[in-house]
Amino acid sequence: MSAQDATRRRVLVDADELARLLDDEPPVLLDVRWALGRSDGHERYLEAHLPGAVYVDLDTELAAPASPAAGRHPLPDVADLERAARRWGVREGGAVVVYDDAGGTSAARAWWLLRWAGVRDVRILDGGLPAWTAAGYPGEPGEVTPEPGDVVLVPGALRTLDADDAAALPQDGVLLDARAAERYAGRVEPVDPRAGHVPGAVSAPTAENLGPDGRFLDAAALTARFAALGVPLGDRGDRVGVYCGSGVTAAHEIAALASLGVDAALFPGSWSQWSNDPERPVATA
Repeated sequence: MSAQDATRRRVLVDADELARLLDDEPPVLLDVRWALGRSDGHERYLEAHLPGAVYVDLDTELAAPASPAAGRHPLPDVADLERAARRWGVREGGAVVVYDDAGGTSAARAWWLLRWAGVRDVRILDGGLPAWTAAGYPGEPGEVTPEPGDVVLVPGALRTLDADDAAALPQDGVLLDARAAERYAGRVEPVDPRAGHVPGAVSAPTAENLGPDGRFLDAAALTARFAALGVPLGDRGDRVGVYCGSGVTAAHEIAALASLGVDAALFPGSWSQWSNDPERPVATA
């Protein structure tokens, strides 16, 4: 296996490899189905999910309560996240695989939070539930209640930015805006109080990390994409930051970069925090 393949496999797992793991050393499986404006993730989970998967509520378990000062999905208190992770069955030193039905765009939030909190072996199922079923593997209905885990979480293993950091980063680094291009340009803003983007940020919609099949682009295509956006793919990953609307889909962009060996930082408050502060400038174009 090449070094590039090994780096990618630390972030992503495909359906065939996951099926083998479930027969041998099963990881904890977390179903993180969520989308902006939808509230039926748990209902869809109950209809069918990967065997043994536990449902994770993004709004209540992967975020603290929303506020104008902190954004729509602030980082949860680590003690609350630890209680949730133990409910999911996460054990100290154990492996975790997260998935959704939207190319990993919500599951990546769980990936990022657990990695940030010190869980080393966390991967995203590439292609999610559609890839699993397309490969012919079974699902199951109903709720899963695992044996409680014993994981101990310590925050800080992945880097974060606050609003001041995000404002300064474009001066000597790259700040990526992972929202849709029309929100970046300020042509539309469906949820936050002002339209536009952080001055100096580069438009890099999360959806463009994925191919038509809902799986991450291969390493060559991702490398070309981020190089064209000005991302340093060598030893200056510490000068790359990402934000989105509320810190959810930006985690997907960080996962894509991590699959290339780039250690990007998340601005957790993202546009929902920035746009609520009248002192912060807004760019449009």
